[in-house]
Amino acid sequence: MEREIIKTLDGSTTIHLTEWNESYHSKHGAIQEAKHVFIMNGLSLFEAKPVTILEIGFGTGLNAFITFLEATQKQQKIDYVGVEAYPVDAKEVLEMNYVDELEAITYKDVFAEMHECEWNEKVQISADFSLTKRKQFFHEINDFEIFDLIYFDAFGFRVQPELWSTEIFEKMYKSLRPNGVLVTYAARGVVKRSMIEVGFVVEKLAGPPGKREMFRAFKKA
Repeated sequence: MEREIIKTLDGSTTIHLTEWNESYHSKHGAIQEAKHVFIMNGLSLFEAKPVTILEIGFGTGLNAFITFLEATQKQQKIDYVGVEAYPVDAKEVLEMNYVDELEAITYKDVFAEMHECEWNEKVQISADFSLTKRKQFFHEINDFEIFDLIYFDAFGFRVQPELWSTEIFEKMYKSLRPNGVLVTYAARGVVKRSMIEVGFVVEKLAGPPGKREMFRAFKKA
């Protein structure tokens, strides 16, 4: 599938899949979207606590890198697991401008390490942040109550509806600890119904720039 690097409206880059007319991040702002959906409406709920995170769609590593920066700034212990079936090519990674746009030149080597480290091995990126990249399909996930927070950042329902199915959300529900949280940029009714069907309590929140709404879902104890 043809891919191109594009610049989003906040100046940060993303990968655009021309055949699908789909991008890894919002064209309205890759960094803005990541901070709004996953940090402000997800990670912030666990402030000052150790947290274990599952990311559905490791992709360009943007969400992981921003989460690392948050962990470093707040000295918060984070165990991060990113699942990706089709890793981004090293050449494309080099074209991502996240280090500059986030003013994180001190951690340039960290962003590189996140992409260069071995798959399926836990790597201690810093004293506060560990990373495990899993090369697997989402339907192969079979964890049970080990995560506090899920960043659900799969490609959109329009192009890959199977990634937003009841089957997938059942796996997400089982992988969360009681009182765990799932956040996603999505806000389709069919997605909400699948979440509710497996047991999630779903709330609708204001979305990031360019998107009116998003979902946050809870696994009640």
